[in-house]
Amino acid sequence: MDNDIYKKGGILVKFFTGCLIVLASVAFVATNSFAIGLEVAVGGWNQSIDGQLAYQSALIPGNNSLDFENEAGFEDESLPFVRINVDLPVLPNLYFMGTPMEFEGNGNKVFSFGGTDIDGALYSKAKLDHYDLALYYGVPFTGLATLGTLGIDLGINVRQMNIDMVVEETEIGFTDKASVKETIYVPMGFLAIQIEPTDSLALEAELRGIAYSDSHYYDMIARLKLRFAKLAFVAAGWRHEDLEINEKDILATVKVSGPFVEAGLQF
Repeated sequence: MDNDIYKKGGILVKFFTGCLIVLASVAFVATNSFAIGLEVAVGGWNQSIDGQLAYQSALIPGNNSLDFENEAGFEDESLPFVRINVDLPVLPNLYFMGTPMEFEGNGNKVFSFGGTDIDGALYSKAKLDHYDLALYYGVPFTGLATLGTLGIDLGINVRQMNIDMVVEETEIGFTDKASVKETIYVPMGFLAIQIEPTDSLALEAELRGIAYSDSHYYDMIARLKLRFAKLAFVAAGWRHEDLEINEKDILATVKVSGPFVEAGLQF
């Protein structure tokens, strides 16, 4: 088990190091070339979670899924996010987005999680952080045909999702504790639409998604952007994620949605 964690840790370090090197290099070039566009934004997302998760539920028959809202007591959380979008000539454009996601609460349920019996009162904490890297191209002549008011992008997106959940019994005299920590890579299609009626106002929509077998993962973003200076903008919108997976002994159905705000620079 320790070797697996060590190997996964090494993979994660290499993955993020590679992403950072690529993005930093491209960003440096972008700031010194009019042929390359760069958009950087940071914001906050109010996340409301609904759904359930079971770990190694096949070991013991019965209802071993933990309902996030009704049984775990998870409440809304607001967490920051970051995104970097780089427009490149000839090469595919790059879009990186980092989304932390963390919930915790106190609840009550008798069930089995990872082979450990939890009998009643419990504390649980779930981290579902994910990181996206999309490669995409703009659909040719769309802007020209609409006098620059419409843009459509198509590409592929790879999502790294880190699932880290702990369930601990809180009854007096009991110390039962179970956890799961896994990393899942999800290839997804990518579609983005931008409508710009004026230079200072834009309506944007993004869709990342995939469906296969009995699983699916959709991430939808709608954003209203207002540019108040030559390079600076603020934006507000809504984001909704819908996930159903059955991988690595994890059976989960998760929906996370809520409003967000952000501010950024666009070169």
